[in-house]
Amino acid sequence: MLNRFTSKILTLAIGLAGVILAPTPAIAQSGDFPSRPIELVVPFAAGGGTDVLARVFAEMAKKHIRQPITVMNRPGASGAIGLADVVNSRPDGYKMSLMTVEATILPHTGIAKFTYEDFIPLVRLNADPSAITVRADAPWNTIEEFLEAARKAKGDVKIGNAGNGSIWHLAAAALGQQTSTTFNHIPFQGGGPAVIALLGGHVDAVAVSPAEVFVHVASGKLKMLAVMADKRVKGFEQVPTLKERKIDLSIGTWRGIGVVKGTPPEIVNVLTSAVTKTASEPAVREALDKLNLGYSFADAATFKADMALDNEFFKQLINRLNIKN
Repeated sequence: MLNRFTSKILTLAIGLAGVILAPTPAIAQSGDFPSRPIELVVPFAAGGGTDVLARVFAEMAKKHIRQPITVMNRPGASGAIGLADVVNSRPDGYKMSLMTVEATILPHTGIAKFTYEDFIPLVRLNADPSAITVRADAPWNTIEEFLEAARKAKGDVKIGNAGNGSIWHLAAAALGQQTSTTFNHIPFQGGGPAVIALLGGHVDAVAVSPAEVFVHVASGKLKMLAVMADKRVKGFEQVPTLKERKIDLSIGTWRGIGVVKGTPPEIVNVLTSAVTKTASEPAVREALDKLNLGYSFADAATFKADMALDNEFFKQLINRLNIKN
């Protein structure tokens, strides 16, 4: 017969075993996932292409997932703050990232400690080139005139970007290197704020995507001089590519959906199914077309493989440009 002390010890041991053997909340509840709203973190300020895409996606996802997706802007450090917020979150599927190409850039600049491998990619939704855009009353009507003026100004021409080390910073820096031109790079917390600064005359140009300026180009407030793409962009067919102007440079961004590494497979499967169905909605493509955001769907495997290629490309480019934090 057990004495009273031994009985208490046995009871405590059984209780601890139950705690240890109990399934983790994420896995145990995966059949009911999601049971509350999901947060979609945008690593840039409101108003830019990344933010617009996130809001379109969240709205269209309503018919494919039983809980709402809430868009949360967490700008700063060229996207590192928002991306890190997801990387450091609990891997339970309730916080997704609107991933951008900066996930493959920032680790090489020293701004971020994470890498693209800290995410599980679900789908890629979009891809856009960079474009050089100036105010409509600017004295330059061609990319050649703009570059000539910048060379004469010897670093005084200000180009706005989405933050030091962001894709739009790299695009302008690569253009400068390719054409032996020095610019004054002015960082903002996203493409949207950079465009507002251009409209206000605080910078001379921006190197953001066509989607982020198309409203102002259409209204006659801005004009686009060139796109950094292999071919002309839909909606801007009159704007030449850099390659047409004998400048061999194509560079741009992509945007997709991902979650933190370690998220249980059961939850990843639920989210992948929902975001894939959402991305396949004709209404999503129509919305992106209206916003001049380039639709570029890729499944998880393709998205992951492309990120690996971009990671190596930007590592080499950043070393060549010597852009370090």
